[in-house]
Amino acid sequence: MITLRIDDQKIEVAEGTNLLHACLANDIYIPNLCYIEGMKHPPVSCRLCFVEIEGRDHPVSSCSVWVGEALVVHTDTPTVRQLQKTALQLLLSVHDVDCKNCPANRNCALQEMAKFLKVALKSKSFGRLLKETRIDERHPFLEYYPNRCVLCGKCVYVCRQHQNRVGLTFAKRGIDTVVSFYGRPHTEPPPCDSCQACVEVCPVAALLAKY
Repeated sequence: MITLRIDDQKIEVAEGTNLLHACLANDIYIPNLCYIEGMKHPPVSCRLCFVEIEGRDHPVSSCSVWVGEALVVHTDTPTVRQLQKTALQLLLSVHDVDCKNCPANRNCALQEMAKFLKVALKSKSFGRLLKETRIDERHPFLEYYPNRCVLCGKCVYVCRQHQNRVGLTFAKRGIDTVVSFYGRPHTEPPPCDSCQACVEVCPVAALLAKY
C-alpha cells in the first residue's frame, strides 16, 4: 500500500491506483467528465480534473496519474480552480443551457460542477456557439442532441466495452466534432434495442432512447 496526502487527508491506496479514482473513492470531489472507473487509458479530454502534486512544475490531470509512490496532492489551489473554471466555461459556451426542458435537470454533471466551482451556467465570459443540428434522429433506437453533448467520450467507450466493436465514434473536427452512430457497417443492424449503456452513462442527456 502507498500513502497519499490529499489536501488535509491521509489515505492509503494500492500501487497502480488511478489518482482521480482514489480521490473520488475517498469523498474528495474533483470535477471530471471523461473518466470511467477501470479505464486503462483515460482520454484526458475534458481538462477538468486538474490537481497539483508537490515536486511537479505544473498542474496535472489526475485521471492520467497512476500512483507508484507517496504523493502530496492539492486539489483546491487557486491555479487548479482557475483551470477548472475556464474549462467549464468553455464547455458551457457550446452547450445549450435549457435546464428546465432537459431530462438531466438536477442530475447533470454540468450543474454539479457549476455549483461546486461557483460558475454561472449562462456565463458571459465567452460567447455562445451552437451547432445547427438540434437533434440527430438517424439512429433507429437513439436520439442524439449535439448541443447538449460535452464530447466526454463515455458513450463511445461503453459501446465498445459492451458490444466489443465500434458502434459509436467521433466524427468531424474541432468545434464541429460530434458523436456519430455509424462506426459499424450500415448493413449490420445495431444491437442498441437491447443495450442502452450509452444512454445510461451520458452525463448530460445528450443521448436518449427513442422507445
